Amino acid sequence: MARLPVYLRILVEQADEEVDSISSDRLAELAGVNAAKVRKDLSYLGSYGTRGVGYEVAYLVYQIRRELGLTHDWPVVIVGAGNLGQALAGYGGFGERGFPVAGIVDVDPAKVGSVLGGVRVRHIDELSQIVQSRRVNIGVIATPSAGAQDAAERLVRAGVTSILNFAPVVLSVPRSIEVRKVDLAVELQILSYHEQRRATQSTGLRSVGGLGTPGATATSRPASA
Repeated sequence: MARLPVYLRILVEQADEEVDSISSDRLAELAGVNAAKVRKDLSYLGSYGTRGVGYEVAYLVYQIRRELGLTHDWPVVIVGAGNLGQALAGYGGFGERGFPVAGIVDVDPAKVGSVLGGVRVRHIDELSQIVQSRRVNIGVIATPSAGAQDAAERLVRAGVTSILNFAPVVLSVPRSIEVRKVDLAVELQILSYHEQRRATQSTGLRSVGGLGTPGATATSRPASA
């Protein structure tokens, strides 16, 4: 499931370039995986390609969109109209990819009534009405950490069954609720690990190569738990 959206993005780009067919080797190269994994993934969709030709790009796009439930729109509601909420509301890619913003809510009276991305911010007390009237299943939490749990509980009570959480906290929700967490700090820490590892390997290679002892490097502080 994590790889299918990657394949879809690549295939849509290929279609935009008027590419009619693509081999598993080429798709694997663009996706950063091996060709055997691509063929196995696509076989689950019932697509096996044609020897010597590859996969029909347009049909593969249709198959993956169907598997991901993208054959129709999934309206989303954003909780939090701060800097992050404003950025998300203004991002046109949501609507283009089938996730139109059906509503934005906040508790701050100063933000209620403003318009973000063409959508008027409403008070969070109107969340349930938005979810029910627009048939929203997906909620996005863009609040500060302190308000994230309350936002999640409100979304669940309103009838939302999937939550995308941008707040750096672990939410407590019923087991039936699907939660995906986007923690930018964690992702940056993972990148810093790879950079530190790359620097350490490079330092070791220079030392072994007889190029002298490299200068001291700054020591990274461990990430907090």
